[in-house]
Amino acid sequence: MSTTHKTVTTPVKNNSFYEENGKSLLFIAAAIVALGAIALYYFASYLPGRADEAAAQMFKSEQYVGVDSLANKAIDGEGGYPGLAKIAEEYDNTKSANLANLYLGGIYLRKGEYKKATEALGKYTATGSPVGDPLALGLLGDAYSELKDYKQAATYYQKAADKASNKFTSPMFLKKLGLVQENLKDFKAAGETYSKIKSQFPESQEATMIDEYIARAQAQIK
Repeated sequence: MSTTHKTVTTPVKNNSFYEENGKSLLFIAAAIVALGAIALYYFASYLPGRADEAAAQMFKSEQYVGVDSLANKAIDGEGGYPGLAKIAEEYDNTKSANLANLYLGGIYLRKGEYKKATEALGKYTATGSPVGDPLALGLLGDAYSELKDYKQAATYYQKAADKASNKFTSPMFLKKLGLVQENLKDFKAAGETYSKIKSQFPESQEATMIDEYIARAQAQIK
């Protein structure tokens, strides 16, 4: 029991938080790519004039978003196509720029450029998207976790879990919240967070071994 406690409650000491949450981040990477399809709805329904131009410029970059080896091309562009960084800057106040910031945040996170990730994601404005909005908050939590700013990470994971409000992403963000609460030595809160996964999302993947997390957190309460 003591060996398990040391390994899991201090993930950032021996392994990066990003690595400890590899499976959930695979989901996040897929979600970022899926946003391209979601964006088409916004572009077709809401974007006139200058915003249409921005949407057209996004096309090439979106092809590169989910491929790590092409991350720099997605950011900086290629040929006659501007990258996401330029789109976010030159077409500000358009939905394309907003989406570009979300893409950029995910790419910077995968590249290990966590400060840049927080800067890009901090510019994202909620759109009402059931995927994009909680994803942006969760990615901010991941970036702040890597920067070891666990208070900020906890804030964003809580917001992401509340915003997602579904059995797929809410338990994922709640588990991450519990982990950073343990890093903050708030074991009572961590136990309550893990218990929420057990009671509210019993069929989720995160719930399968959640009793161990609950027991570990409760054992640390003094």
